Amino acid sequence: MTNFISVQLKKAAEVDLAKPLCKFIQQSYPGGDAQAEHCRAAEELSKLRKSALGRPLDKHESALETLLRYYDQLCSIEPKFPFSENQVCVTFTWKDAFDKGSLFGGSAKLALASLGYEKTCVLFNCGALASQIAAEQNLDNDEGLKAAAKHYQFASGAFQHIKDTVLSALNREPTVDISPDTVGTLSLIMLAQAQEVFFLKATRDKMKDGIIAKLANQAADYYGDAYKQCQYKDTLPKEVFPVLAAKHCIMQANAEYHQSILAKQQKKFGEEIGRLQHAADLVKTVASRYDEYINVKDLVDKINRALTAAKKDNDFIYHDRVPDLKDLESIGKASLVKSTPVVVPLSQKFTDLFEKMVPLQVQQSVSVYNQRKADLVNRLIAQMREATNLANGVLASLNLPAAIEDVSGDTVPQSILTKSKSVIEQGGIQTVDQLIKDLPELLQRNKEILDESLRLLDEEEATDNDLRTKFKERWQRTPSNDLYKPLRAEGANYHNILNKAVQADGQVRERYQSHRDTIALLCKPEAELNAAIPSANPAKTLQGSEVVNVLRTLLANLDEVKKEREQLENDLKSVNFDMTSKFLTALAQDGAINEEAISVTELDRIYGSYTQKVQESLKKQEELLKNIQNAHQDFSKMKQSNNESNLREEVLKNLAVANDNFVELVANLKEGTKFYNELTELLLKFQNKCSDIVFARKTERDELLKDLQQSIAREPSAPSIPLPTYQTTAAGGSKPAASSAPTPAPRTMGTKPQPPARPPPPVISAASSSSSTSAPSGTAPAPAAAPAAPPAPGASAPAASTAPSQAQGPPYPTYPGYPGYCQMPMPMGYNPYMYGQYNLPYAPSPVYQNPGQAPYPTPQQPGYLFPQQPYYPQQ
Repeated sequence: MTNFISVQLKKAAEVDLAKPLCKFIQQSYPGGDAQAEHCRAAEELSKLRKSALGRPLDKHESALETLLRYYDQLCSIEPKFPFSENQVCVTFTWKDAFDKGSLFGGSAKLALASLGYEKTCVLFNCGALASQIAAEQNLDNDEGLKAAAKHYQFASGAFQHIKDTVLSALNREPTVDISPDTVGTLSLIMLAQAQEVFFLKATRDKMKDGIIAKLANQAADYYGDAYKQCQYKDTLPKEVFPVLAAKHCIMQANAEYHQSILAKQQKKFGEEIGRLQHAADLVKTVASRYDEYINVKDLVDKINRALTAAKKDNDFIYHDRVPDLKDLESIGKASLVKSTPVVVPLSQKFTDLFEKMVPLQVQQSVSVYNQRKADLVNRLIAQMREATNLANGVLASLNLPAAIEDVSGDTVPQSILTKSKSVIEQGGIQTVDQLIKDLPELLQRNKEILDESLRLLDEEEATDNDLRTKFKERWQRTPSNDLYKPLRAEGANYHNILNKAVQADGQVRERYQSHRDTIALLCKPEAELNAAIPSANPAKTLQGSEVVNVLRTLLANLDEVKKEREQLENDLKSVNFDMTSKFLTALAQDGAINEEAISVTELDRIYGSYTQKVQESLKKQEELLKNIQNAHQDFSKMKQSNNESNLREEVLKNLAVANDNFVELVANLKEGTKFYNELTELLLKFQNKCSDIVFARKTERDELLKDLQQSIAREPSAPSIPLPTYQTTAAGGSKPAASSAPTPAPRTMGTKPQPPARPPPPVISAASSSSSTSAPSGTAPAPAAAPAAPPAPGASAPAASTAPSQAQGPPYPTYPGYPGYCQMPMPMGYNPYMYGQYNLPYAPSPVYQNPGQAPYPTPQQPGYLFPQQPYYPQQ
């Protein structure tokens, strides 16, 4: 009687998880031991999937453990890898567990680039395999009963979890097997079977009949609810419905049987008989309707024996009134089962392969923090560099320190010689020319990479739009236009960056062209440089004066500020603090990360002192420059002035400005080169993302096209064409034929060939009619029909036989393997009336009659020894 329902496993297509995961790891994590370890974990995950889904699974605990470990691993990597169509794109393809498919169309399947879809299907297989393991248990011992109840409750919980989460996990219509209605019904079926197991255990342990009756009644209630849910839905295999209906009746019959025993113990003999009668009716219904699914012979015999004994005792002894079924008190219910909730990890042997990899939310928070930190550091460094450039500009405009170093008036000041030597050591003007020459090549390379990436997206999107226009609503996948919006936004951002870079390059070239000659002069040897500077002696009388000493002291203090600033910049760049632990702690405590609050607090704690030092440096420089300008005014008043000295001072100023511009140009050009090289790496990653998603979309497109072709192949190729009236009407013209095609005579296998039945004689004349009345009793009477119309064969048969679907002549004897009727075309020029039928020794063959034409009638032959035999159609 214990016929339990188990669920078929879904079949998955093979997927290589290692390659896309390793690519993401290599892009997101720096090289080293950690990256290699994460890649090895990705390969282990791919092997685990093959073990769990790539082979047939035994109905054993070890196979279920493998599935559970894979499900747990999917849950652990979900917050660590951005599985989506435009990031880590892995397309998972699963077949419908209940769809048998067709000869040409194949079975229904769904392919999605969604980790939630993979988790849902794996959990479905966990529940299905648990149901199969439970169905294989030996229910004759306690261990088997406990294992079956545990697995059924786990399967119920797994299906219930899918019902609650499948729509949000897929964001589209799922296949029928994992739809909320289907898995909800499966969850209830598993719960009913778990309740039945507890009923069996209670029966085996000989518990009180009142408790057993309540357990059975609750199981019957579960089975009834499950049957109602799927009664009008074609979602589960058809053999499930009769099993559910039978189990509902069986459990209800068991409840009535055990409640009848309780009634007997309470001396309620009429109630005992009424409940036994109801139980007998229930099992009788099962035996008559569902006997091929469940055998209830033992239960029927047990109930009938109890009913017979109860009736006998009541008739002879108690004479208690048997109440109607509607008057019986309802049996209580006792549920001992509940769906096991899905709490990760499900496996007791689970170990996280990516334990050392931080969750994606933490990665994103760290990334945003690093951006905040970079903005802060860059802002402080920019402030200091801007202040340094301002100081250099002020000193150059005042011709300091060259003005106070120019003692002889005919030699190059020491500060100018130092600057010239520094420029020559850095490669001079050749370095600037080479850096400027390299920029267009780097820019062009980045433009080509970006254009190629966007071209891939454009081509795939155009193909998707064409197919969507062609198949319309059949083309059910995310439009490329919507899917590529983040990538196109990223591409537009790169376009803006390149445009700004082009503008910056133009500004650098303009400044270089305006100072190129002076920088070239600064690169010449000392003798040529001295010859290019006009001779004069403007400050000879001021050497050793207090004004010059004040200026030198102020310039020395300004140089000290610049050196401190350089050290402060290096310190700012070297500060490093790992925020991963902070974000992990916040995620563990609160379940979420308030990145802004945590980042701002930590940045203020780490960089607060540096920000204060930068502000102090700027304030100190401002005071020094003010004092230098005041001292220089006093110096200018005391200095001898003439045309030669003014011209010499102007040249020295230009040389100082050229040095500052050279340093800034080289820094800008090197920074631009570094920027373009780093941008190339980013664009290559962007190109890889575009090519990966385009490849995934192409694979998905091919799968969808294949599915569409299969679905089209399953559809009828053309509507049925109605036949003309003359082909659908019988010979009489008033009754449509049963079939539009001629029905061949049935084969008779293994029987002795019988002689052909003869048709009845037609009515030829009154004399013939009178002579036929004197025929022996075995001859059938002639039908009252017009002579021109041939009689219907069935009208002359004395036996009540079914008329054939078309008019037939004398059929040929049938032999094994050969049809009894063979239709041949009528030859040209044939006239069946050209011979005298009545003089032929045998009836003419109906071989040449048209389809649907009645056989030609034949009279009783003269001299025939036996009476005419009636016509019996062959069966």
